Amino acid sequence: MDGLVAEAGSALLPALHLPCLPQHFYRAASSHEHKSSFKKSKEVCLSYIQDAILQKQWKRAAEFLTFYIESIEKDYSVEYMGPSEIIWRVGTEILCNHSRGSIGEFNSFMEQMKTLGVKRYLKVCLEHAFHLLCNGLIDEAYQNLSLAESWRFGEQTTAQDKEMKLVQAYRGLLDYYSWSKQKNTLLEYEKEGLEDSSVEREMHSCFRKAAMSLKEIIKIPGVWDLFVKSYVDLLEFYGDHQEAREVLSEYAYNSKFPSNPNAHVYFYQFLKRHGASKKSLVSALKILHDIVPSHELMIDFNIMLQKSKKRKKRRLGLEVIFAALDYAGTKENIKAWSCLARQVKQIVISEKHLDWIKEEWNSRKDWWPAFHFSRYSAKRNWQENESLTYEKALVAGVLLGKDCKYFKYVSHQGCKAQVKRFRTLKKFVNRHGPVCLRISGL
Repeated sequence: MDGLVAEAGSALLPALHLPCLPQHFYRAASSHEHKSSFKKSKEVCLSYIQDAILQKQWKRAAEFLTFYIESIEKDYSVEYMGPSEIIWRVGTEILCNHSRGSIGEFNSFMEQMKTLGVKRYLKVCLEHAFHLLCNGLIDEAYQNLSLAESWRFGEQTTAQDKEMKLVQAYRGLLDYYSWSKQKNTLLEYEKEGLEDSSVEREMHSCFRKAAMSLKEIIKIPGVWDLFVKSYVDLLEFYGDHQEAREVLSEYAYNSKFPSNPNAHVYFYQFLKRHGASKKSLVSALKILHDIVPSHELMIDFNIMLQKSKKRKKRRLGLEVIFAALDYAGTKENIKAWSCLARQVKQIVISEKHLDWIKEEWNSRKDWWPAFHFSRYSAKRNWQENESLTYEKALVAGVLLGKDCKYFKYVSHQGCKAQVKRFRTLKKFVNRHGPVCLRISGL
């Protein structure tokens, strides 16, 4: 074991110069003092390593880690469980970022780390595979995962069982990748009127292996977006739409799984692809709205609700688009402002349901003016996006009246530039002034 730790140190970059360390790193001590001193030295050394990594000083971090490994090797009273975990984590980070690190050194280091702890073997294998994938070495990653999948050591714990399923799932993901490549090749052949039974056989083989592994991992409660999407793609390609729908429904609505907005997005997108009823689509998006009111699909949701003949749905549409614009991510989204401007304009013209706007505005009137309708925002929006400025100005004029800073600046600039729609906008707000006053409560 000692030799392996030393080898792990040598797999890192050679120590060139250790910066000045406290004297107790070097002072000879009695057995009792040695243990106490070593513990303190180890903690200080780890703090130096952490500081070097945070400052991205990879050479310095490598030097300290080398010292740490050498210290452990000399101290025969140290248990290896803690240090080997640290060596693996820190060494991986350094080798991934050091200018002199290479894939060969990384592979050598990871192979040594696999021998340092049975309990971490599968985790190290996964991390090794990820690094290989990041470097475009797909075949090597697949081989690494396949070897890990065949690994056995004593009685498998519950944690190791889950890790093994994860190893199998990532291997299945690479089988899906191979299936996808074969599928594209086959589709190209079909376009050219060619046939190749070997490609088709290989494709089906990849499908079976991928489907088996992916199906297992998504049974375990967790966030498995990539695995679920890949498995559903396989099922849809072979026409098993019912199974695909059940998988996505389970992923989105099973209470054992953690709340995951993407699960609801995937389910909605599947329903839309397969021509589901408007009621089903609205239901799926309503749940997504409750979880992430600022999601980009809320614009689609608003448009869908605005088209409804039911007053309750149109009311919900107004609530949805107001809520979406509460967030910085949609602050300058022209589609969102266009949706709100359209619905607000319709209500003002008809003078029906003004209370809807008032209800939404009452909870926002104390902070939306500064958030959306400042003079600074007006100037910047006017310079960057005239269409966005128009939609926002219409909403600002209705909610705050013609004296609103945003509306005054934009309508003045628009009329000055002789842009017809801004003159029309100014006339609209002036004409409906009394209605706008009722909404703003001024």
